[in-house]
Amino acid sequence: MEIMLEEIPGFLQSRDKFYILTHQYPDGDTLGSACALAIALQKIGKKVKVLCNDKIPPKYDMLFEGVMSQNFEPECIVSVDVADVQLLGSKLEKFATKIELSIDHHASNKKFAMYQYTEPGSAATAEIIYNILKIMKIEIDIPLATCIYTGISTDTGCFRYANATPRSYRIAADMLEKGVDACKINRIMFDMKSRERLEIERKVLDSMEFFYDNKCAIIHVTQEMMQKANATDSDVEGLASIPRQIEGVLVGVTIREKKDGSFKISVRTDEEINASLICEKFEGGGHLCAAGCSMTGSLQEIKESIVDAIKDFILD
Repeated sequence: MEIMLEEIPGFLQSRDKFYILTHQYPDGDTLGSACALAIALQKIGKKVKVLCNDKIPPKYDMLFEGVMSQNFEPECIVSVDVADVQLLGSKLEKFATKIELSIDHHASNKKFAMYQYTEPGSAATAEIIYNILKIMKIEIDIPLATCIYTGISTDTGCFRYANATPRSYRIAADMLEKGVDACKINRIMFDMKSRERLEIERKVLDSMEFFYDNKCAIIHVTQEMMQKANATDSDVEGLASIPRQIEGVLVGVTIREKKDGSFKISVRTDEEINASLICEKFEGGGHLCAAGCSMTGSLQEIKESIVDAIKDFILD
């Protein structure tokens, strides 16, 4: 059931104990949105716990500085930046049918919650959380502003992606006025790399293949490559942007092997090609220029299927 943005504050104020769910392979938006909502709810006396399927990478520790650690049984379960319950991961899938409220910005959202608010025009779910806090008249201090800025900055590629809107910049500017250290956040999110990250990046670059007159570039990351590089999941975050950085490439694909042997596919495209439509062919989805899906099979089979699916978009 769809809910209006203006109705969300009343919904939240009528409950007292919340679990906030994020998606697996967490990024700055799902964690920033969850922590911002958690801090805000704590400010009005609610008990809140943020849950994630995976271990949180250390670079996101700053988002949790204002989130209290509490143990309790929830009255209400909320998901943020989760387009499909399959993205919750195995540890959180037990909550899939119990989500009362979903707050998201993906046009491909599967409408799985009892109450659903989806705003595809937002560059990040953190923008929606910001608007909810404004309606609730929650004072945005530095911890809250850090969460909101991180969510917007990471989902817009530090405001380089086409999804960044004038509102994105205005909210970011507001967060700067609240005292956010944007320089520090951007350095942590976009510039700092571990030696393991550099090693896996080198291996990934060696894996790159080109198709359709170099308009499509595909890279892959296998578990074997990660083991040899001694890399963790956090070390491979952001690799999906590499293929699209190459001049002339319209579609960049990253194929990442998960621990269970299945593969996570990330597609990044030029504005003239809809990444979400490509991923919908494999029961995935996302945004116009950034989407994803999951597939099973051998690496070669998956690569061939993706290349074939992209053909109609490249050669049109």
